[in-house]
Amino acid sequence: MRKPAVTSVPIASLMAERWSPRALDESASVSSDQVRALLEAARWAPSFGNTQPARYLVGVRGTPSFDAILTTLNSGNQAWAHRASLLLIGVTVTTNEKGAVPYAEYGLGLASENLVLQAVELGLVAHQMAGFSPDAVRAAFSLPSDAVPKVAIAVGSVASPDVLEDDRRIEREKSERVRLPLAEFAFTDQWGTPAL
Repeated sequence: MRKPAVTSVPIASLMAERWSPRALDESASVSSDQVRALLEAARWAPSFGNTQPARYLVGVRGTPSFDAILTTLNSGNQAWAHRASLLLIGVTVTTNEKGAVPYAEYGLGLASENLVLQAVELGLVAHQMAGFSPDAVRAAFSLPSDAVPKVAIAVGSVASPDVLEDDRRIEREKSERVRLPLAEFAFTDQWGTPAL
């Protein structure tokens, strides 16, 4: 199932094809080379002063790490994410030898977007989630105090929306993708004056 973005002008296909399905194929797997490519893409993201604050906890389905990450997700996310081929937790490292790392969350955001776009390049899909327990992640993976879990990411292969048990989620999966119009997104001269 594809849901390419409807844009006012053409954009790079990786971005146009990226979306966040919940319907994942529980029989699909990811190879070690695919996992490596996802993490390499994230590793090469820009960061403030090359501080590289992003780290990832990685769980391939069928491993204890996958199970541990899955248990940290809220019940709504567990209901579909158990079908993912790969679960990750994106973590910011907030200090280094110079002290506090500026813009650490921004760095993790850039790295995670690289990871998600690499998934598209590999023919996979990724869904980022805020619905998880950072405290449960800290406990399960013995994180140091300066490592802050910020996002969970499910990666896999898309399946029919019918694998989802929730009618609301099935409809959401099938619905058109929407974004604010550019006139409400980019301004010039003063706030609210459309740039385009």
